[in-house]
Amino acid sequence: MLDLFSSNSSELLDKTQQVLSINIDEVKEDRIKLKDFIVELSDIIKEHSKLYYNKSTPIISDFEYDKLFQLLKTLEQSFPDFKLEDSPTEQVGSTVQDESLTVTHLRPLMSLDNSYNLEDLKAFDKRVKDGMGSDISIEYTVELKYDGSSIALVYENDKLVRAATRGNGIEGEDITENAKVISGIPHQINLREIGISRIEIRGEVVMKIPIFNQLNKEREVLNIQLRQKGKKQLELFKNPRNTAAGSVRMKDVNEVRERRLSAILYQVGYVEDINGNDITSKLKEKHTDYIKLLDNWGFETSIKNSSVFYDIESVSEYCLEWQEKRDLFPIDIDGMVIKVNDNRLQNILGHTAHHPKWAIAYKFKARQAQSILKKVDFQVGRTGAITPVAKIDTINLMGVDISSISLHNEAFIESKDIQIGDTVIIERAGDVIPYIVGSIKEKRDGRQIPISFPENCPSCNHHLVKPDEESIWRCINPDCPAQIEERLIHFASVNAMDIRGLGEEIIRTFLKEEIIHSVKDIYKLSAEDLHNLDGFREKSIQNLLSSIEISKNNESWRLLAGLGIRHIGVTTAKMLTKEVDLLTDFKSWDIEKFLELKDIGFKIAESLYDFFNDKENIDLIQDLEKLGVNIKSTKVNLLSQRLKDKTFLFTGTMTNLSRDDGKRLVEENGGKTISAVSKNLDYLVVGEKAGSKLSKAQKIPSIQIIDETTFLEMLS
Repeated sequence: MLDLFSSNSSELLDKTQQVLSINIDEVKEDRIKLKDFIVELSDIIKEHSKLYYNKSTPIISDFEYDKLFQLLKTLEQSFPDFKLEDSPTEQVGSTVQDESLTVTHLRPLMSLDNSYNLEDLKAFDKRVKDGMGSDISIEYTVELKYDGSSIALVYENDKLVRAATRGNGIEGEDITENAKVISGIPHQINLREIGISRIEIRGEVVMKIPIFNQLNKEREVLNIQLRQKGKKQLELFKNPRNTAAGSVRMKDVNEVRERRLSAILYQVGYVEDINGNDITSKLKEKHTDYIKLLDNWGFETSIKNSSVFYDIESVSEYCLEWQEKRDLFPIDIDGMVIKVNDNRLQNILGHTAHHPKWAIAYKFKARQAQSILKKVDFQVGRTGAITPVAKIDTINLMGVDISSISLHNEAFIESKDIQIGDTVIIERAGDVIPYIVGSIKEKRDGRQIPISFPENCPSCNHHLVKPDEESIWRCINPDCPAQIEERLIHFASVNAMDIRGLGEEIIRTFLKEEIIHSVKDIYKLSAEDLHNLDGFREKSIQNLLSSIEISKNNESWRLLAGLGIRHIGVTTAKMLTKEVDLLTDFKSWDIEKFLELKDIGFKIAESLYDFFNDKENIDLIQDLEKLGVNIKSTKVNLLSQRLKDKTFLFTGTMTNLSRDDGKRLVEENGGKTISAVSKNLDYLVVGEKAGSKLSKAQKIPSIQIIDETTFLEMLS
């Protein structure tokens, strides 16, 4: 069965559904609420981006993600003063996971504008023709949209010298050695015979469906052997896309080879001649000419499954044709990509900060199944939120048995008009998370029962409340057993104190055996407490106690994030801990002082004020300090205000400074560093081999481009 109800994913799903169902016109009427909403919406999009790009575990559909993204984009256009410096609308992909392996793409890898219906394609066709200034016939190429993980290959002097993930679109992770064992990627191609010295080629790393099925069968056989030996079994792979995305980042090349990945190449991003000139749009007249060239070089391409059309109606028909036969194809495809074929016209049309104006993705409808809603259980989260969970007749959707599906909150149930006994339509968001689209009213026979929320907590029987302006019922009993369990799980999780070995099942065991009752008890554990527990031997006991000891020295933002303060995630926790010497210093702050901080709205300020004005919470932090847990912050000691309110970004190789040194100097002098080139950037400090960030900054007049020496002079 698919187990999806970890506290983090469930909470994020709930927040997502709240945002999607909110009345935006009401929010716009109150500027304080609007600022809060934009911050929250940005955080939600960032979390979903991390799950998709970094962890390969999306929990919402592309359609829902695009709705969130478009909503934020619309609000930022209407209220530019509230746009965040690190807004998701200025980024492509997510942050690079391993900065030590970061490389800069020769040209940014952009996202695609998305379409979910044929009317969107007509609108795209009109935008293209408007951009050309005439109603001319446009030659479009239509290709399969592979559901995998993006890759960029660089060849120099005929040899493969680098492969990288998409990353944030500007920079990606170096995966060159892994790429060399992926099918469809030649190690050498003949560039010199056509006058090329360097080329960057884009594509998608995929796992073909027959191989995916074979790998899972192999794991099932191995699990039988492991089960017989009493050892932990291997988890089966969820779907080809996530498996490919996770495999391509693995540290062991031999393991990558065993995954039998393939790469489909679909775009030439950059071409340089032997004199170092950019000849991308000159070497070949059309995009399809480049694809033929790649095919001749031995790359695996979609040349056999793509077509060229001269009107958008034919493009639409081809998209619908492939939507019908997608399940017959041996690779997962989630749509079609439509591109203007003429490279010269592509240059004229240009691009936005997010996507090229000469291309669009037509996304296929999600795969669906039907089942009967048998009953609804109610689960209690760490903040007391009550989440309804639908129990359905088990169905198999895309190879996974599904019997439980989150219904998020009361508003979601009402909006979908779902009743017990209904026949419901189910999709898998991101081909992973099951989601109830709605019920089939025509199949009701009078025996259906409306879903009613309990008045009391299903865990402790305390009376439930629904705070104003919220769609979630909550248990406000701080001693509720279910909340204590979820708070402990969150406290030990990777995004909080990151206590290795203290997972969900172990915490549940400790609670059941009454070994721990609160987070303080974690730091009081001894070997004697654990000796008599099943599964604990001398080595596992020492490993756990060692992890707990190591966590005492965490940066204080981890403790702040782990305390479970509502609306406070990792990003906000990191920002807050730079403002004080000790976490307990926040007890002297009023709401107005919290509101003075950038990106802190009233909802977050109120939550922080309430938490730090509760004596029990201050006592908890002080008790943790007595137990050896670090509560000292990473507050920056200002040397001056010379760079106050100025933003900086460092790129390339510096002579005397590392990037970390530069960032520290900026912060010590009142400035701020940001991660990407945008109109919010004041200074780009460039070193040798500055790459695409310099190219992008040169197109934004407001950005001042300086060298390392000039930067240091600004501090003197």
